[in-house]
Amino acid sequence: MTWNTFYTGTGEPRPHTWLPPAPPWRTFPHRPSGDVFQPPEGLTDAVNAALCLRRPLLITGPPGSGKSTVIEQVALELGLGAVLRWQITSRSTLADALYRYDALGRIHAHRLAQDRHDAPGSPDDIAAFLQLGPLGTALLPTRRPRALLIDEIDKADLDLPGDLLDVLERGEYTVVELLRENRRAAEVRTWEPEVVHGIENGRVRCTEFPFIVMTSNGDQELSPAFLRRCVRYTMPVPTVSLMQAVVRRHLGLEVREQSPEADLVREFVERVAAGETVAVDQLLSTIHLLNGTAVTDAAERERVKRLLMKDLSRA
Repeated sequence: MTWNTFYTGTGEPRPHTWLPPAPPWRTFPHRPSGDVFQPPEGLTDAVNAALCLRRPLLITGPPGSGKSTVIEQVALELGLGAVLRWQITSRSTLADALYRYDALGRIHAHRLAQDRHDAPGSPDDIAAFLQLGPLGTALLPTRRPRALLIDEIDKADLDLPGDLLDVLERGEYTVVELLRENRRAAEVRTWEPEVVHGIENGRVRCTEFPFIVMTSNGDQELSPAFLRRCVRYTMPVPTVSLMQAVVRRHLGLEVREQSPEADLVREFVERVAAGETVAVDQLLSTIHLLNGTAVTDAAERERVKRLLMKDLSRA
C-alpha cells in the first residue's frame, strides 16, 4: 500500500517525509515491460504470422489496452535489440520517418567556417547534417530484423498510410541529398544517435524486413489495400480472469475473491463492457495505491478510486 497524505496543503515544511517506492512501470530509467506483458488469446498467433510472412502487425483496440507493449516482449524474446519508435501525429510525414536533413544547420556551419576564415575548399560533409529516422533505421541492412513500433497510425494524415505502404513493399528508399552530391559512401547517424551506419550510393535496402507493430485506436478507417498487406489483430474485451493475470504479472499480487482488489477488477471489466474508456494502467495504478489495509476510511478509498479511474473520453 503506497497511498498516504504526504502533502497536506498547510504549507508547513516536512523535510523528512520520504515517498514510497515508485510503481514498477514508473521507475527510471525505464525497464522494458515485455517481461511482464500478458498476451491475450490469439495474439501470439498473430505475431508469429507477421514474423513468418514479413508483414506488419496491425493491432487495434482502445487506449491503454496494451497494444504497444507486445513489441517489447517480442524484441526481448527474439533478441531484436532496442525497439525503434515512431509516434504518429497529424503532422507526421514519411520523409521525417526515413531521414532528416538539417539544411539550416549546414548553412550555419558554413557561415561559421567563413567567419573563422577557414581555408578554401575545407570539407563540407553533408553526412554530418543527416540523421535517419526510426523507419529509415529499421530498414538498414542487418543480419537480424529490427523491431519498429508505429504508434497510433490512425492519427496520420490520409495520405501517409499509402505512402508508407509503398516503402514497406519495396523495403528500400533513397537519400536524395547524397545522390545530388554524388556521394558514393557516407557514414550517417541513425535514430540511435550514438550509432552510425554506412550508406552507399545514396540508397538503403533492407536485408531482413523489420518486425513492425502498428497500433490503432480505430479513430480512422484504413484502406483495404493497406489492410490487405497487414496481419490484423483486435485486442479482446477484458475479462476478470485476464485482468487478474495482468495484476499478478505487473504487481506480483494475487487477487483474492471477496477482496477490495477483486471489486476493483470486476468494476473495471463492467465499465469497459458498458462502453466506458478506462485503461489497464488506471486499474493497476489504483490497485497499487490502495492495496492493503492502511486506508480504512471507505470515503477516502472512494475518493482515490474516482480520481484515478476517470473515463478517458471525458474531460
